[in-house]
Amino acid sequence: MMRLDRHDPRIWAIAFGLVATLSGCQSKSGASDVLDPSAIAAPAGQASSPAAPAQQASSPTQGSPTQGSPTQGSPTQGTTTVGGPTSVAAAQANLTLGSGPTKVAMLLPLSAPGSTGENGRKMYDGARLAMVDLGDKLLTLTIQDTRGDSAYAKDLAVKAITSGAARVIIGPSELAATQHLAKLSGSKRPPVLALADNFAGGPGVYSVRLSEADSAAAGAAAIASKGAKKFVLMVPAGTDGSAIESRVANALSIYGAALAVTLPYSVADGAKVVSDMGSLVDAPDAVVVASGDGSPAPVLAALKAKGIPGKAVTLIGTDRWLERPMDPLYEGTYIATLDQSETGPIADRFKATYNYQPDMNVAYAYDMVALSAGIASSVGPDGFSKQVLENASGFRGSTGLFRFRADGSSQRSMPFFKVEKGQLKLVEKSISGF
Repeated sequence: MMRLDRHDPRIWAIAFGLVATLSGCQSKSGASDVLDPSAIAAPAGQASSPAAPAQQASSPTQGSPTQGSPTQGSPTQGTTTVGGPTSVAAAQANLTLGSGPTKVAMLLPLSAPGSTGENGRKMYDGARLAMVDLGDKLLTLTIQDTRGDSAYAKDLAVKAITSGAARVIIGPSELAATQHLAKLSGSKRPPVLALADNFAGGPGVYSVRLSEADSAAAGAAAIASKGAKKFVLMVPAGTDGSAIESRVANALSIYGAALAVTLPYSVADGAKVVSDMGSLVDAPDAVVVASGDGSPAPVLAALKAKGIPGKAVTLIGTDRWLERPMDPLYEGTYIATLDQSETGPIADRFKATYNYQPDMNVAYAYDMVALSAGIASSVGPDGFSKQVLENASGFRGSTGLFRFRADGSSQRSMPFFKVEKGQLKLVEKSISGF
């Protein structure tokens, strides 16, 4: 099994190691059999110079875009600003990058207002770097601006799916549009690598971002690996907690642990659900609290009144907690989540090229373009099959190890943290619930 250390000099030429990582012994359908890292090196002369994209444009100044626009076969050209993502003026038009035979459609909210648009433009920069590293001669990447409008994003996506030209669609990031796509039928449609937050996935529509189910499962697995056996799961009432329950239960089974009970809760009945837990479960080893769109604070306050977390019972949170300001009630909790400051081997080159620090938006976009380039290189334009995308061995990207499931959800390895003094303190560099 081939592994690439982040300090291996090949990583700078390859930039995205597509390797079998989840099993010590792989079958002929393993990821490294169909996605050979040695076959997806960047075009000659590009990877050796991290600053190449910036050098091909005129010197930018703060707030003043450079001249020129991206053209087919020239992913490095474009309008950038110092210290921030590509400007709206450069990004909002439909863009074509690369000159490869495999056509890929990418849908991003480039001209959307506020953080939505900023994140879309960060994803655009991540895609551009991936094209420089891997995709220029393999892919023709067409990027369209969804404007942050779910209805318009849906129409663009449906058009890309039904046109028959694109072999894979990356995006959109609008949740409602992505959920609509997951309901469409058709066995021969191209796969969709969806960039929407909190998307559960669907057949042929894969959820790229970290999900609460995956975070909860990885956190539970980390504690079970230390010997905990009896777990309680709390999920918000009115949401589909079955996905979280299934993933946590499966993760625990790996270590011979089990869910004793799953309890739904609402904001108003935090004390009641904790009281119910006490009457239903005798001495649990750990409690997992999912929060969905709401705050876990009412339940956490009730648990704290019972001495949880403490020496006898471990408390496990999820990445959704971190969408809110760090609450003192989080103290002592364990959370598995991606490290927002760690984007693997692309971080230094990205910052040198675009003059700002990459975040997970950059990394997700980079990885999906790089994955598309790897498949195009090793299998060809017709290689975007369920067998390849849902390979159980998975892939290694700048966001770590990940794999797609048949139901469209993703599974990821990620760092494991403990909340101490209002900060995330690293406990383990990598843990997964699979």
